[in-house]
Amino acid sequence: MDITLKSTAVVTPAGQRPALVVLRGGRIADVLPVGAPVAGPVLDLGDAAILPGVIDPHVHLNEPGRTAWEGFDTGTRAALAGGITTLVDMPLNSAPVTTSVESLRLKQAATAGQLHTNVGFWGGIVPGNAAEVGPLIAAGVLGFKAFLTHSGIDDFPNATEADLRRVMPLLAHHGLPLLVHCELSEDNDDWKSGDTRSYQNYLASRPKNWEDKAIALMVRLCAEFGGPVHIVHLSSANSLAVIAEAKAHGLPITVETGQHYLFFNAEDIADGQTQFKCAPPIRERANNEQLWGALQSGLIDFVATDHSPAPPALKQLASGDFASAWGGIASLQLALPVLWTAAKTRGATLPDLARWLSANPARLIGQAHRKGQIVKGYDADLLVLAPDMQFTVTEALLHHRHKVSPYLGRTLAGVVTHTFLAGEEVFRHPDFLHLNRGQLLSR
Repeated sequence: MDITLKSTAVVTPAGQRPALVVLRGGRIADVLPVGAPVAGPVLDLGDAAILPGVIDPHVHLNEPGRTAWEGFDTGTRAALAGGITTLVDMPLNSAPVTTSVESLRLKQAATAGQLHTNVGFWGGIVPGNAAEVGPLIAAGVLGFKAFLTHSGIDDFPNATEADLRRVMPLLAHHGLPLLVHCELSEDNDDWKSGDTRSYQNYLASRPKNWEDKAIALMVRLCAEFGGPVHIVHLSSANSLAVIAEAKAHGLPITVETGQHYLFFNAEDIADGQTQFKCAPPIRERANNEQLWGALQSGLIDFVATDHSPAPPALKQLASGDFASAWGGIASLQLALPVLWTAAKTRGATLPDLARWLSANPARLIGQAHRKGQIVKGYDADLLVLAPDMQFTVTEALLHHRHKVSPYLGRTLAGVVTHTFLAGEEVFRHPDFLHLNRGQLLSR
């Protein structure tokens, strides 16, 4: 039976307008003008906006092996509550890491009975696993992730330029993206002899030039091998000119930044506030304003959370020690409202939001033909947003396994009131209506 959603603000590739969205068999059967005849029930959402479900291609769910850090159950529940209908899990910090088909199968098996949103997987590139890349492609990974600096997990060592050269021809042949954590680090432990509670000391320990050198390397390799390269969590605005030149020359380079680089500024982070620790670090306001400009111009393609949770003890909240605290920000459920809160003050629109959180991420993960837009024939993965409604982030609100987040206590705009997965209403704020409706994605 058809179900029709009615709203004065349906966000389509052509813009925002009043419309009827007809759902049938898990797909969008049609997008019609208000008043057109439809069969079946109509859910009138009034002025609440209908957007494509959020796609977050940068998530660490940590299962199997480190399920105590997050896990598929809590992570995909939090995703649903935040309007995320598809996410892609990184090849670390699970144990084992996803650098072989065997480890991929273990991760896929771990989703059984607790897959509440659609999930795909990235494979990993580490020294010595080049022979696993072909089998992982055949097994359906959406692409591959590599670090150019220590990942924070010893069982996922950083790749060298030589390692990348071994695998990039095969990735280019298959058209699969290589996602890269771009920091070419140098021995830089002097800061640890100073005040390790100082955020400014931590910020100085990971300078922009680490990112800039790494991004320049990836531009060169992209030009040489021709396959798609994706820069994850860009924080250094100094690299924007290099990225712009690469794109102007037609290189298949895409770029994401994170919500935290757009919402917070280094000047506002007090010493000892290790809930803000991430890598690359949150930089100064002037730098971050340039990131905003690049996002709004289209130079930065989209925004992803890099949800990287850990048990509270690992965040060193009591000691405030940046040297030993786990580097990662938990924000999966808040992806949309955090970005919308900051973006609306800069004149951004809901169509901008749909592009940054849905349409462009769908391209990266090879799903642009079926997800990320409200278009006839596309999967009916949708969210309903009350864009002007505000809420304060509390521990009780969050469905993440652990409630440590730099967003606690912040007042945000944009409440996700409904989430639809394959045309079925699975979340109606604040309740989950149906769980374990997610699907595993493959390329």
